[in-house]
Amino acid sequence: MIAIGDPVRAGFVRSLARPGGNITGNTILGTEMSAKRVQLLKEFIPGVLRVAFLWNPNNASHLAYLEEWRAVAPKLGIEPLFVEVGRSDQLESAFAAMMQKRPDALSVTADPFHLSHIGWVIDFVAKNRLPAMYVVKDNVVAGGLMSYGPSLPDLYRRAAGYVHKILQGTKPADLPVEQPVTFELVVNLRTARALGLEVPPTLLVRADEVIE
Repeated sequence: MIAIGDPVRAGFVRSLARPGGNITGNTILGTEMSAKRVQLLKEFIPGVLRVAFLWNPNNASHLAYLEEWRAVAPKLGIEPLFVEVGRSDQLESAFAAMMQKRPDALSVTADPFHLSHIGWVIDFVAKNRLPAMYVVKDNVVAGGLMSYGPSLPDLYRRAAGYVHKILQGTKPADLPVEQPVTFELVVNLRTARALGLEVPPTLLVRADEVIE
């Protein structure tokens, strides 16, 4: 498995240190980073109170995401709005319903299905002047506002080492699930200006990449 959100709570492994079955790989620490992304959003836009979270009911890790959001939202002073999209024909109706609830921002994960429609998502939030936080840097390069997460290309490269070890006879149960060690904060200044937002200097200083 590569770049899984929460392999333990999704039921794929017993623990990160001791997978215990026939599955191993790496994780993006999805649920653990939910609060950090909301904190960054609030630093960028202090008035953020209602944050929509795009989730996929067909992704086992996303059930853990929902639990985490419900747990951290009160502590961060936000109201979460859960936007369920598991099929392509649900996108338009789900986002239209989301906008009726007047969210202040949107949070998007690295779910493969959602990423396959990310161009549509980026266009929608731009037309509706809705700030959005992403996990994948490429989404910000494509016009998204900001992202915070590990490098997916790096996780895929590192997964090749697992493939090699397993093909050489190592049991997956004996290979701990690897966690990312480096996270990237990316901000798109063009998108911020289009939304009428001014990026706080403290955020710009910490950004690993600023797209102008």
